[in-house]
Amino acid sequence: MEKINVAFWNLGNLFDTVTSSSIASDLEFTPPRGWDDAAKEKKMENLAKTVNSLHNGEGPDLMGLCEIENEKTAQELIEKLEKQDVYAVAQYADSPDIRGIDTCLIYSKNMFRFNFAKSYNINFRYPTRDVFLVNLSVLQNNAEISVLVNHWPSRGGGRFETEPLRIGVAENCARAVEDVVKVPVCELQKLPDHIRNNEEVLAKINQRWNRNVLIMGDFNDNPYDRSILNYLHATPDKNRLIDWKDLFEHPNLRKWPASRQTDKHNYLFQHASLYNCMWGLIPDGTIFYEGGFDLFDQFIVSKGLLHGEQGLKMDLGGLKIDKSTKMMNHVHHDTFEPHGEGKIHPIYRESPMEFVYIKKDQDGNDRYIPSGRDAYTGFSDHFPIQSVVDIL
Repeated sequence: MEKINVAFWNLGNLFDTVTSSSIASDLEFTPPRGWDDAAKEKKMENLAKTVNSLHNGEGPDLMGLCEIENEKTAQELIEKLEKQDVYAVAQYADSPDIRGIDTCLIYSKNMFRFNFAKSYNINFRYPTRDVFLVNLSVLQNNAEISVLVNHWPSRGGGRFETEPLRIGVAENCARAVEDVVKVPVCELQKLPDHIRNNEEVLAKINQRWNRNVLIMGDFNDNPYDRSILNYLHATPDKNRLIDWKDLFEHPNLRKWPASRQTDKHNYLFQHASLYNCMWGLIPDGTIFYEGGFDLFDQFIVSKGLLHGEQGLKMDLGGLKIDKSTKMMNHVHHDTFEPHGEGKIHPIYRESPMEFVYIKKDQDGNDRYIPSGRDAYTGFSDHFPIQSVVDIL
């Protein structure tokens, strides 16, 4: 069976060295502050080595990225990869993020045909990252897949203080999913009021319901946090992902308004449940935060992709957090100490995987390098995640 190697990685502040209008890059990621061509090139080399090593050295066929400044930087990273000739950037969209960092998707031209891309802008009081949707077709069997790349607001300022921001993005991401898997209102209005016994209409709405959707990203929340469970509706329970005939009979299906209780109304208000692939990896994680691992980087799939309804099927056995020797060989053995419930806690707060360069203060003086680290070592403060999608 042919397969698609999938990966996602938060690259950890991969900026260019050209002055831009973004606040963060002007304040920190510029040559006068130590982020010069030498630092950028070395970080890209380190990142490229890890990307090439993913999937046992085969490399990814589809890879979501975040914390990357622009398309030019994405192209420069591709040029350092072993399979550079087959990779393409999927219609890069510059988001209005206040830090000047974006999400993007890289795909293999030997595996996919690009169809279209769309950005879902998040309307906060300050600009933040879009939810970026890319629709592709698999060349081998013409199966379509919609990939949504996410980078939700950070916990800087406090987990609970910033939680409403992530809930807001979760609602926007859920809406983007429903744009893919549910019949739009303009078409719904033309359907009969009662659907459950109409086999033709059921077949039509289930065809959309079973589309392949792959959500990936750095959510800055764990799979069990409210934004993921209650607002994105990404669950570890496969039994929640059922067809519409069963949904219409389900006692918990929202029946509103009561005076006009039709299948069409119930369809409109029923959310699309998703399956979060990452629960089996807990308590492992992808980033060190507040004294332990958190599983912020995740793959989440639609019913169709989970069960292989339309030519593609997520292989849950292929899920992995890449913590290879290549990423960890510079970490001293005394950096970690085991503590409680199978977690690994760092002795110091700084991430041992994060790329280190010689930062300078506003006066041009060198700032400290973390203890036990050398300049130009490291990768990102996140580990990459990888999975496999089977082509049926």
